[in-house]
Amino acid sequence: MRSMPGVLQKLDTTLALNRLAWVSGELPQAAVLVALSAEAQPTVLLGRRAAHLTHHPREIAFPGGKRELVDSTPWCTARREANEEAGIEDSLVYPLGELSPLVTRTGFEVHPCVAMVPAELALTVDEQEFDTLFRQPLLRFADPAVFRLETMTVNGTARKVPHYQIENDNIWGVTAAVLAMLANIAYDAGLDLQRNWNTKP
Repeated sequence: MRSMPGVLQKLDTTLALNRLAWVSGELPQAAVLVALSAEAQPTVLLGRRAAHLTHHPREIAFPGGKRELVDSTPWCTARREANEEAGIEDSLVYPLGELSPLVTRTGFEVHPCVAMVPAELALTVDEQEFDTLFRQPLLRFADPAVFRLETMTVNGTARKVPHYQIENDNIWGVTAAVLAMLANIAYDAGLDLQRNWNTKP
């Protein structure tokens, strides 16, 4: 096992790492790379999606995208998309584990792939996908003062949706759910999501 800081070691030990092949379901599928820097207090890579995109324009998200025919596993999808959208070379990605798939309000089954990347990482923004890329300390997402659940109506059903307010950015939905899950594992944050995010919205 590669030597790594304590927080990342905890994630590496706790998260499942199955690297299972894609199994077709009834929903369109996607994967994201949750890239954590190799530091004692890791940062997480996020981006503001481009305004022209059909799905989730200008929302804060992880690098990632839809499953392609060339992708044999969610990790293949996540790593390919992270390379295309952020310029992260595949050799720099060290898998830590996976979270169970989550379903977005637009009906995508998203597979979060959690990985360690170098602390010093040159990024190249694909402006067709992101307006900008930035990093935030993972520890910030363990702070209950910036976390809230907001009732939203999705497809006629009221849901408790997680939100983070970080400066002027409102991070919500599946991205916020992933960050809260990681904060609960890494820092025992005790954030209550109050929703089964594996079910249809």
